[in-house]
Amino acid sequence: MSTGYTIFPLGDSAASIDLGNTINDFLNDKVIGMQRWMLANPFAGQKDIIVAYSSLTIIYDPMAIRQQYHPVTSIFDWVKQQLKKAFDQSTIQPQQQSGIVRIPVCYAPDYAMDLNSMAQAKNMDPKEIIELHTAAIYRVYTIGFLPGFSYMAHVHEKLITPRKTRPVPVAAGSVGIAAAQTGIYPLDSPGGWHIIGRTPVPQFDARSKELVKLKVGDRVQFYAISEDEMKKSDNLKM
Repeated sequence: MSTGYTIFPLGDSAASIDLGNTINDFLNDKVIGMQRWMLANPFAGQKDIIVAYSSLTIIYDPMAIRQQYHPVTSIFDWVKQQLKKAFDQSTIQPQQQSGIVRIPVCYAPDYAMDLNSMAQAKNMDPKEIIELHTAAIYRVYTIGFLPGFSYMAHVHEKLITPRKTRPVPVAAGSVGIAAAQTGIYPLDSPGGWHIIGRTPVPQFDARSKELVKLKVGDRVQFYAISEDEMKKSDNLKM
């Protein structure tokens, strides 16, 4: 495997290792492997590990490291060595090709504020956008922005659309597209993705043992439901 990576500090209590600015299954599998290795080989002061597309960030307590290990280098240089170990000693375990998470989406106009405008811009019928969006199986590459917000790729090339220039209010459950990615807003929030539908399936539940619906490495496929089915699901949650 290529040793091409960079490690850099994020303030005085976090550090990142970046394997390359790209959406790539192999690199994402490597990052997940590094996370798995660091969880199995934690150090004093290790607080959190954040997986992104092709990078991993570790949050740590500098004082705990100093008190426990008395490093002769800077705290960052000591953490940097731990990240190098994680890279060298972790193994890649490709995600299983089974267990697709199927998520219902209502693409009706009341839940898809950007579907028609996106179709017009691309000279497509909205039905074609829906068909292309539901035909693909997406991989969850990272969780972020909001608790449970899942960044998934890749959408069909016909659906690739730049982010909006300005964010707008977006309802929880909204399914959007930005560049080659698709994702689900877990909470009401400002957002710059093009909203083409909404799911009744909660993506974040603070009362649940498993706070978020999806995790990094999951494979997801959307399927269309009617407006009546959407309203019925909404009523069940009330």
